[in-house]
Amino acid sequence: MIEPNPKADLLRYLQSARDALLWKLDGLSEYDVRRPLTPTGTNLLGLVKHVAGVEIDYFGETFGRPFFDGAEAPSWYGEGAEANADMWAAADESRAEIVGLYRQAWEHTNGTVAALPLDATGHVAWWPEDRREVTLHRVLVHVIADTTRHAGHADVVRELVDGAVGMQKGNDNMPPGDRAWWETYRDRVEAAAREARNG
Repeated sequence: MIEPNPKADLLRYLQSARDALLWKLDGLSEYDVRRPLTPTGTNLLGLVKHVAGVEIDYFGETFGRPFFDGAEAPSWYGEGAEANADMWAAADESRAEIVGLYRQAWEHTNGTVAALPLDATGHVAWWPEDRREVTLHRVLVHVIADTTRHAGHADVVRELVDGAVGMQKGNDNMPPGDRAWWETYRDRVEAAAREARNG
């Protein structure tokens, strides 16, 4: 019989989303990881920077375990930061620096999860008053959902950059098909959309 291990299950799903998001940076130039590909500026390195801040907030301040703990936080983080500064990388912020911060945030998160029971309570100061008191379990589910959502954004952005697709390294989760197959498939989807519009 398999013994349930809710913490391990939750961390496995979180790590899977983390890995998928970082994989989307592989093999790209500095320009391509930074360039905005939507009208709202969505870009790959900005997504990584954002989720680093998410983990720092939710598994640090929320549970009284500050990530920076006396060290100076980056200018894009926290109160007083420019709006959306966590969603893009300035020219002087290196990919290595942002990815490194994200990996440090993982360690901090994993430490918080190891140190506290799933029913430990915390306080999310930026949530509405009636929902600010949370459990570690709720925060883990929230951050898994958020990270997975942003990994999905990264899927689309990466495809726009160079056509690369797939869910995870070693498991692209895509039907087999060469370029011609995908062009035919896309044409069928477009034809169905036009028919529905005119229907």
